[in-house]
Amino acid sequence: MPFPEVGAQAMDFETQTDNGDTVKLSDFRGKQVILYFYPKADTPGCTKQACNFRDNYHAFAERGVVVLGVSPDTVEAQAAFKTKYSLPFTLLADPNHAIADLYGVWGEHTVDVAGQAVTYTGVRRSTLIIDENGVVVDARWGVDPANDTQTVLQILDASRA
Repeated sequence: MPFPEVGAQAMDFETQTDNGDTVKLSDFRGKQVILYFYPKADTPGCTKQACNFRDNYHAFAERGVVVLGVSPDTVEAQAAFKTKYSLPFTLLADPNHAIADLYGVWGEHTVDVAGQAVTYTGVRRSTLIIDENGVVVDARWGVDPANDTQTVLQILDASRA
């Protein structure tokens, strides 16, 4: 599937959370949702991104925004990652990358590692903002883990102005 465009209906899915509960994206209708995809729990970039969401979580909570992190990790790996870094938001397990496929973020990607192009198959770090009606209001592919949270907060604030 292609990466969702702004204005498209967010595709519903069902998966398990970091605590083993089954959840659907549609369970969050009526609330804005940040749905962010990351390659692997407890790796440097993914930890930086998750901890930035954690450190700014109060700003999302004040706005009534739900934060959901998705990676191809198992429920157990997500639970360990959440506990290790005291993440206050829900992580979603996608071990068969069904959600990543649905959202067009799974595939072959080339990244720069110390000046060398490295190709891998996996999740392309991406973030979507989904409104209360399930419509994609922002979609960014290949986001910077160090700055993603601040960008999301700026977009949320601009949409309320």
